[in-house]
Amino acid sequence: MRKLLHRVRPPWRRPRRLVLVLSALVVVAGLAGAWLLLRGDEPAAASTTTATVSTQTLKQTVTASGTVAAATTADLSFDVSGTVTRVLVEPGDTVKKGQRLARVDDDVLQAELEAAQSSLDAAESARSEHVSDGASDVQLAADEAAVLAAESSLAEAQDAVDDAVLRSTIAGTVTDVGIEVGDSAGSSGSGQPSTGTTSTSTGSDTSSGTITVVSTGHFVVDATVSSSDVEKVEKGMQAEVTVSGIDETVYGTVAEVGLVAETDSSGAAAFPVTIEVTGERDDLYAGTSADVAVVVSQRADVLTVDSRALRTDGDTTYVEKVTDSTTGATERVTVETGETSGLVTEVTSGLAEGDVVQVPGFAGPGGSGGDEQMQEFQRQMQERMQDGGGFPGGGQGGFPGAPQ
Repeated sequence: MRKLLHRVRPPWRRPRRLVLVLSALVVVAGLAGAWLLLRGDEPAAASTTTATVSTQTLKQTVTASGTVAAATTADLSFDVSGTVTRVLVEPGDTVKKGQRLARVDDDVLQAELEAAQSSLDAAESARSEHVSDGASDVQLAADEAAVLAAESSLAEAQDAVDDAVLRSTIAGTVTDVGIEVGDSAGSSGSGQPSTGTTSTSTGSDTSSGTITVVSTGHFVVDATVSSSDVEKVEKGMQAEVTVSGIDETVYGTVAEVGLVAETDSSGAAAFPVTIEVTGERDDLYAGTSADVAVVVSQRADVLTVDSRALRTDGDTTYVEKVTDSTTGATERVTVETGETSGLVTEVTSGLAEGDVVQVPGFAGPGGSGGDEQMQEFQRQMQERMQDGGGFPGGGQGGFPGAPQ
């Protein structure tokens, strides 16, 4: 019975040696981590990669930031006075050019049109009678002038009746309706649309409500360029636009460069620049932020090298050209450089297309020898634990590289 109890005794009564071994392993793990940290004072080992000299298109750009806007915005209001009797659209509606948006009461306008027609009829009758009576040339000239004046008045009256109906001057989407049935419409303006975000209202009377229509599918980017770069930007230059929420590059053309400086958020002078987005887009939305790179110069087939491969020695610029890819042997080659674009630099002499150069870099602290030291440390630990001994190496904790 005692032998049976001895065999099934609880696990917490395991041999003390196993507990000591487990404790030692925990300590070893901690010491190994500390060793990795302490070895950081060893010099960093340099590691290198290579890059191939190649030809590419080299671009110089001017950067700007801005906001996407509808290409055309029309703020429309009535050109005649009257009471609004109908509003035919609401925000979100798609409209065609010339489509009716609202109308005002035209009773007075119709009466004025009839009166103008009567005045024209009377002027024409008087002229006919004088011609039949053989009136003087002076009289006939006066009659002709009266007829012309009556015709002009009739045309104006007809325009007023036509203007009682507010029509869209562009095709697009209604974004705002600022009038309601019963409102009093004002009289002024011409109703021409504007380009970009700067809208021109068709009425200067602030009591006149407006209906806003924006073009759909066509957009611009209203951006600002610093005063130091604006002289480089010209109408017609190509631009690459990065729009928030869109992975692909959006292309455009400089449509307008402002001549009057504005003040940016930092208080510096900046000039407005309008970029017209190329083609019709259904993935852009007005109000989205965008970054613009205007291509101010572009050269094809330019010999370039990775800028990180360039080194300097006084006034001399050189690279380490790989002469043997098998052994990694290199030779120092002096080069002359031109423009830098992004991560590459133009090479004007010293290298040829296809040459391979060294690009210096850095590995972690301690160099590659640290792995061998760690492996040796682990080997010694295994041997010592098998023999039931302490930590290898002595010193403070016995891990390699620790201070003695």
